[in-house]
Amino acid sequence: MIALKEWAIICKALEDGKQMLLLRKGGIMEYRKGFEVKHNEFLLYPTFEHQSIESIKAEYKEKIKEILGEHNTSYNNNNKKKIDKNDNNFNTASNNIVKLLAKVEDVIEISDKFTLSELRDYHIWSDEYVTMRMNYNPSKPMNVLLLRIYKIRKPLIVDINDKWAGCKSWIDIETDREFQNSHKLKGQNTDYDNYESNSNKVEILKNEKTLIDPVINDDIFYETLNDIRKVIGK
Repeated sequence: MIALKEWAIICKALEDGKQMLLLRKGGIMEYRKGFEVKHNEFLLYPTFEHQSIESIKAEYKEKIKEILGEHNTSYNNNNKKKIDKNDNNFNTASNNIVKLLAKVEDVIEISDKFTLSELRDYHIWSDEYVTMRMNYNPSKPMNVLLLRIYKIRKPLIVDINDKWAGCKSWIDIETDREFQNSHKLKGQNTDYDNYESNSNKVEILKNEKTLIDPVINDDIFYETLNDIRKVIGK
């Protein structure tokens, strides 16, 4: 299944419901075309590549230390530990753990720095980092991915492939057929502009045989989604 590489601290923020958007310009390997949203549904693959404590808002910097402790790793990849399927840690040399699945609600291109700055309350990156990313490859707009995030009930333990290293966004992770066929997301598009809370729908979802759960409930998710769209002017 396709996965998007993202900083481990950002994956944590998405998991905690602290943000529901990603800002992407594309890395060195994507410089000519810029970042392309090639998939409407994907796993989130946590990485420590290029992750920097200076790029995170002050109130969230302690979370980086927590993640380093949870994952039993460090920026220079010391103190690695082999994992098994009952372990919540991962070894950046051979294994990783994937906890989240994302579904794209919308992709909005922004070229205006002021509009981008108005989104500061909806993510954990520092203003300095966002400005730096906006200035990178200035001919390309910033892609704002509005995402519905789901937590995988039984996290996926994956063997790291050396081909995944470097400045690339998309990787292909092998998952078993049970996971690929278990969730009920594909093909579902909600009209959030006309969304109304439906207790019967929630009850049905609880009874479905699914291996994933939304990290934010429907009411909060669609209210926040509409707020973000108003800030962007869409």
